[in-house]
Amino acid sequence: MALENFENSLIGESPELNGVIWAAKITAASDVTVLIQGESGSGKEVFAKLIHNGSKRNSQKLISVNCAAIPENLAESMLFGHIKGSFTGAVSNQQGYIQSADKGTLFLDEIGELSLSVQAKLLRFMESSECQKVGSTTTEHVDVRVIVATNRDLRAEIAKGNFREDLFYRLHIVPLDIPSLRERTGDLELLLKHFNHSLAEQYGVRPAVYSKAAIKCLKAYSWPGNVRELRNLCERMSILLAGKTIEVDNLPAEIKNAQKPMLGSIVSLPESGLSLEKLEIELIQQALNKTSGNRSRAARLLGLTRDTLLYRMKKYTLA
Repeated sequence: MALENFENSLIGESPELNGVIWAAKITAASDVTVLIQGESGSGKEVFAKLIHNGSKRNSQKLISVNCAAIPENLAESMLFGHIKGSFTGAVSNQQGYIQSADKGTLFLDEIGELSLSVQAKLLRFMESSECQKVGSTTTEHVDVRVIVATNRDLRAEIAKGNFREDLFYRLHIVPLDIPSLRERTGDLELLLKHFNHSLAEQYGVRPAVYSKAAIKCLKAYSWPGNVRELRNLCERMSILLAGKTIEVDNLPAEIKNAQKPMLGSIVSLPESGLSLEKLEIELIQQALNKTSGNRSRAARLLGLTRDTLLYRMKKYTLA
């Protein structure tokens, strides 16, 4: 895929998305390790595929691995391979995902789900490009570009003892923070139009049309499932209400009952006064809750730099 067509594969015009697209486009041309961070359904795998397709390895395989779906006792074997007889059930030599990605790209989704022991072996591979199968006494060199993704705050996982700090810094070369859908609601109508027409074509029906009131309601919703949740909604409407005008009453209860808090209700000063410190603490906690603890996105919601947010969290002992 030509780099100049990179943007055409992503739907949206918001500054939040365009900034990540620009960074991904530049990154794709190199062989650098990429850490993609974002909520579930925000498009992390889409970015991984685009980076691979825009790289010099695009004629080779992209091997995608969902680390959360790998049984813990098989993770090492599935990633690094094994030799016959190395454990019960190992009836033949087997290469792992890493060897399968040789000369291409390895995408490890939900990297935070790997056990500490597998993380240690992954770190060794990242540093040496040498892969050792389970049960083997020899290593083999594998030429692979690594892209990882997570919906967790890995710094918080390090503090909890769930993630290796040395591996984090080996992966944290080019971090890409994918904005959630609620952070780029200006893109919602573009996504809605795209999904409506592509799904109508897929199912051979006329596309549904959304009323202005329905669109306003969709924009007020927080979209915890992000773009994936929006696509699922569009698919449901395309099947059940093909060619119809979608009104607010046609939307799921969790969407039509959602309301965004008005800015005035947040900053309105009561007659009795308030504690500015308590208000700031509450807003920081709300931002962290909305982003599942991701401090980069929480800082963006509050209009702060990440360092400023970390300073204020430390100040209020919220870390």
